[in-house]
Amino acid sequence: MPGRILNKNVGGNTTYARCLADGLTRRGVTVDAVPHFSNPALTMVSETVAGMSRRNGDVIHYVADTGPLLQTRVPSVVTVHGVASRWLDGVRSSSQEKIWRGRVRRAIDCTDALITVSSSSADDIAAVFDISLGSITVIPHGIDVDNFRRKATLSKTVRDLIPEKYLLYVGNIEPRKNIQQLVKAMQLAPARGMGVPLVIAGKPAWNYDAEMAAIQHDADVIYLGFVSDTDRVALMQQCALFVFPSRYEGFGFPVLEAMAAGAPVLTTHGGALRDVAGPSKILKGYGAESIAYGVEDALTDDTWRTNVVDRGREWSSAYTWDESVDAHLSIYNALGKK
Repeated sequence: MPGRILNKNVGGNTTYARCLADGLTRRGVTVDAVPHFSNPALTMVSETVAGMSRRNGDVIHYVADTGPLLQTRVPSVVTVHGVASRWLDGVRSSSQEKIWRGRVRRAIDCTDALITVSSSSADDIAAVFDISLGSITVIPHGIDVDNFRRKATLSKTVRDLIPEKYLLYVGNIEPRKNIQQLVKAMQLAPARGMGVPLVIAGKPAWNYDAEMAAIQHDADVIYLGFVSDTDRVALMQQCALFVFPSRYEGFGFPVLEAMAAGAPVLTTHGGALRDVAGPSKILKGYGAESIAYGVEDALTDDTWRTNVVDRGREWSSAYTWDESVDAHLSIYNALGKK
């Protein structure tokens, strides 16, 4: 697997790579990391070269959209997580989008199998890259339910920064996550009248200037930056409401993780969220006003709040890493026999 994903913290892609690698290791499969460098061009070359020198039993899995520039000699797989730009403007700059689509196209053409993580992502990939749905294998991610149910304790650093009752967003800081509208919503009467501040945990990913400006200019928003896994779980377990107004997700890890942790969830049907949202409250729109009214409704609907914790835990438990890893292993084994 690419070390640039496996050995760094790049959001859901790293969670996917590490959980997949852990599951494979428990099944006796050796997982190596392809070397990566601070220079992206060198990393690109490294990942291409890794696919050219075949050894018996090897399969190389490019786990995050992009991969080799040349046809691999090693049996190979690429996971493409989604195509947000099919539906949204501004996900990347026009030049970034052109490069990204070109790299994904090469990865699809130069590898032997294509995986994605949801049926909605499969639809988007097939449409944008003009390939058949039948050539795409859908393997949903899993959730480590036990990890999110096990009581976690906040570090003193984080505990000292947050109030007893708070709304929570956890995720990367980037345009499609809709954070500007979330921050703006907190200043509107329906949400502001609840008197519950917003806590944001996550690191800037890309094209984040406007999002960070909105966060930093609002005194009522508590920005924690990147937090440890233990703090992330504890924050989810203790929040009054987990708010995730993303306009598009290829899968939607944070929503399922929050449900597993016992948090009431307010989210959207953007991309794969329509598949994974389950008993969550669904926003009626992506704008600040819709989010503000959604927050008010979610905090005051006592009937929903009474039932949603158990329903959310049950819903999230259907997504297991054992099933996901076994499905991946079936593809690796089939390719290794060719």
